[in-house]
Amino acid sequence: MRKIQTTLLASVFMSMSVLSACGSTGDNAGQSSSTAASSAASSSKPAQNITLKYYNWDNDVQAASTKKLIENFQTKNPNIKIEHISLVPNNSVESLKKMDVTMSSGEQVDIVLLPNIEEVTARAAQGVLAPLDDLYQKDNVKAEDEYYINPKFKGKYYATMNTSSDWFVVLNSDALKEANLPVPTFGWTWDDFRDYAKKLTKGDGNDKRYGAYFHSWGEYTNPIVYTDKKNPYLTAELKPQFDDPSFNYYFNLRRAMEKDDKSVKPLSDVIGAKLNYTNEFATGKAAMLMSATFILPNIADTAKYPHTFKTAVAPLPRSSKDAPTGLTNIGGNYSAIAATSKYKEQAYQFIRYMTTEQDARIELSGWKKGDSKSVIERLYGANKDLIDIPSLTLTLNDKQVKTSFSSEIAVSYGAQLKKVMENGFSKYMLDGVSAEDAQKWMVDEADKVIKQSAK
Repeated sequence: MRKIQTTLLASVFMSMSVLSACGSTGDNAGQSSSTAASSAASSSKPAQNITLKYYNWDNDVQAASTKKLIENFQTKNPNIKIEHISLVPNNSVESLKKMDVTMSSGEQVDIVLLPNIEEVTARAAQGVLAPLDDLYQKDNVKAEDEYYINPKFKGKYYATMNTSSDWFVVLNSDALKEANLPVPTFGWTWDDFRDYAKKLTKGDGNDKRYGAYFHSWGEYTNPIVYTDKKNPYLTAELKPQFDDPSFNYYFNLRRAMEKDDKSVKPLSDVIGAKLNYTNEFATGKAAMLMSATFILPNIADTAKYPHTFKTAVAPLPRSSKDAPTGLTNIGGNYSAIAATSKYKEQAYQFIRYMTTEQDARIELSGWKKGDSKSVIERLYGANKDLIDIPSLTLTLNDKQVKTSFSSEIAVSYGAQLKKVMENGFSKYMLDGVSAEDAQKWMVDEADKVIKQSAK
């Protein structure tokens, strides 16, 4: 992935400066989407009456959006039917396991959604994804002009960016008022985050409200390497960077918050009970949650996550008072074509439409010409009491927002290194080893992964 500059990030959210005016999708946005789809459609003559199978992990809200998108596509392309298959709703990890089995079994797979760039490159290396270069060229599409991140492996493109996800912190506004705390803004640190968590913790037993919640994903083991480094796992020389001092600092911070402050739910409970991060926040069991824009549809879904408090949004804390302000982790999910698909050109038509269409979207787009304003209006137009629009707009659109992440470091084993990081953190938190010993173990395991990949 290439480095995302501040000006680039600002462009995707520039329309959000007028979110409070509750604008709707403009004619130009619709025209851009239609033009992109028409351009893709003109790249080849569609086969007659074909069916494409599209696999993802949609929950009920996302499935409704996907259904509308598919209906719109099929209206414009009546000879192409899309069969939508949500493997394990709201669970990308288990869905990927099922998807891999399905792809290896010889069943029809045409289009797949992948949750991050590591999963894209891993499958590109396995040869189960089709390169997009010839399709882009035939459609006169320059990937870097269209999408913010363009996963490549050995010089070829393998996926289009479907959504763009900025990481931030969501906070319960009622809890903030109760503790007499302001909404944090750019400049606060992880030490400040710990202090907030202490002050927001309340009660005991089943009625306890923790000041913060940390999920079990790798992004929660050390967010600093996701914001401050070009790659969270590797140096520019493709050496493990699990010996970076930020791991020692953040590991100790997490243990202190759990063991000493008792301001976060124990990791053993998070893993053992397979907790849902949105549910922990929406039910008031945690007052703060580090998450990303993919949580916004869930916060808007009061049928599944009933709550009445307003959610405030703050930037990710910085690693120290000397660190740059505005650094964040920017992720997304990606649409790819299966190498075994018999209808690659038609599958390409659909993924181009899916990544550029705006009318059904409920997540911010990875397409540079996407209309973020309409997404927020679609999610919160009926009930603006659920989200603090000014803090959301500031967090996403401020000129300070940037990331250190770079596409220059792309390997097929990134998902394995992420697992090493997760396991090392678990050893530290659950087995009681020191941060130094956990780091040494992670470096040794990462070396084994790297050596194995070189064979």
